[in-house]
Amino acid sequence: MPIKISQKVEKMPPSGIRAFFDLVLGMKDVISLGVGEPDFVTPWNVREEGIFALEQGYTSYTSNKGLYRLRLLLHRYLKKKYNLDYNPDEEILITVGVSEGVDLALRAVINPGDKILIPEPSYVSYGPVTGLAGGIPVYIDTRKTKFKLTPQALEKAIDKNTKALLLNYPANPTGVSYSRKELETFKKIILKHRILCITDEVYNELTYDFEHTHFSALSGVKESTLYLDGFSKSYAMTGWRIGFACGPKEIIAAMTKIHQYTIMCVPIVSQMAACEALEGGRKSVEEMKKEYRRRREFMVDSLNSLGLSCHKPEGAFYVFPYVKNTGLSSMDFAQRLLKEQKVAVVPGTAFGTGYDDYVRMSYASSYDNLKEAIKRIGAFLKSRRI
Repeated sequence: MPIKISQKVEKMPPSGIRAFFDLVLGMKDVISLGVGEPDFVTPWNVREEGIFALEQGYTSYTSNKGLYRLRLLLHRYLKKKYNLDYNPDEEILITVGVSEGVDLALRAVINPGDKILIPEPSYVSYGPVTGLAGGIPVYIDTRKTKFKLTPQALEKAIDKNTKALLLNYPANPTGVSYSRKELETFKKIILKHRILCITDEVYNELTYDFEHTHFSALSGVKESTLYLDGFSKSYAMTGWRIGFACGPKEIIAAMTKIHQYTIMCVPIVSQMAACEALEGGRKSVEEMKKEYRRRREFMVDSLNSLGLSCHKPEGAFYVFPYVKNTGLSSMDFAQRLLKEQKVAVVPGTAFGTGYDDYVRMSYASSYDNLKEAIKRIGAFLKSRRI
C-alpha cells in the first residue's frame, strides 16, 4: 500500500536554487555565481574558539533558548550599537540559522487562513514555509518600483486577514534596502492596522551606502516587530548554522516551545564560536564588507556595459540583472550560460513567478573569478549578438 504524503508537502515546489544547482554537480571548471554563501572562510579566531571548545569537552546540550552567555552578549551588542534593548532571559532565542527563525516565527503566530505579506522577488523559503504553517502568502510585486516595497503597495495589500509583513532587507535576491525615512512610512501602516512586522535582517552588516536601521529600533514599534538575524553572512559562518530571534516575550516563548520539540538547541560549539565572533570578529566583518563593496562596483558596471541592465544593490552580495533582451527566459539563459560558458547563475523564477526576465548573480566569489565570469558572460552574449 503506497504511503500518502502530506498534501501541503506534495504541493510545495522544490527550492528553485537547489533544483538548478543539481545541474552543476560534477561539472568541471564552473564559476558559480549562484549559491548565497561567502567565499571567505570563518575568521581564524572564531574557528579557534570552536576548536578550543571541543578540546575542552563542550559537547553537551544547552538551554533551549541558547547559551546565556551568547544571549547576554547579543543583548549588550544590540544595545551598544543600535540602542535595541532585548531582555536576554525572555526576548532572545538562539536558532539554527535565520531559516529556522523564519519557520518558528511563522508557526508561532499563524492561525489557519492568516495572510503573510511578502514583497517579491523574495527569498525562496518564505512562501512555502508560510503555507506549511497554515497561512496564505500574499506576494507584493515590486517590479515597477525598482524592487522596493512602497507604502502605497503595502497599504493596498492589507485586509482583515493580514497577520504580518515579512520584510527582508538588505534583500535576497536584489540587494535592495531601506533608509530610516522609508521604514518610518511602513511603521505608520503597521501600527495603523495592528499587524506584526517580521524582519529578516541577516545581511544588515553588509549595507553599503547608508547606515542600516533596524525596524524594531523605530519609536513605538518594538512590540509589533520580530527581528531575525544571524552570523552566516556577516561573519562567514554559514556551516555553523547559528542565528537568533529578538522580539516580544510572548512570541519568543511560543517559538521556544516549538524549538524545544523539534531542534532542542543549537550545537554548543557553534554558540561558543558565535560568542567569539561578537567579542572579537568586528575587524574581519569590516574587511569582508570592503571587499564586497569593491566587487559590487565591478559587477554592476560590467553587467551594464554588457547590456544587461542592473540596479546597484544597497546591501547583501547579489545583483539581479535584466536578461529579457537576450531573447531567452531566465531558465534558458541560466542553462545555456552554464552549458556554453560554465558560469552558474540562478533563474529569476526561483524568487517569484513574475521574474522570468531576471537572473540572480552572487558576487560572493573572488575578484579574479568575477572577472573571468564577466569575460565568459560577454562571450555568451556576443554569440547571441546582444
